[in-house]
Amino acid sequence: MKKLILLTFALFLAVLTQAQSIKEVVFTTEPDIHCESCVNKIKNNLRFEKGVKAINPDLQTKLVTIQYDSEKTNPENLIKAFAKIKYKAIVVEPDYKDKKDKEDKKDKQ
Repeated sequence: MKKLILLTFALFLAVLTQAQSIKEVVFTTEPDIHCESCVNKIKNNLRFEKGVKAINPDLQTKLVTIQYDSEKTNPENLIKAFAKIKYKAIVVEPDYKDKKDKEDKKDKQ
């Protein structure tokens, strides 16, 4: 019984530690992503970068959201990865994304 409790605690601690190292960054690109081919190019090439957990390009907002392990990579390395596929990536401040979402909702009304 003690082993089971100890094992459960160790697993919980490992999950908690892992969750702290996962971060998210949002990029805008030059040239803008404008088609499904752009989305596929970004997804297919950046997924091989060390530490990348998820890549979510959004054609409507023209933003790319990446979840990454901060112990294995950082936004500067991701910018270099974009450069390898001929995109200039610029980190978007969190409030910019919120403003963009509000503008898009306003435009749809």
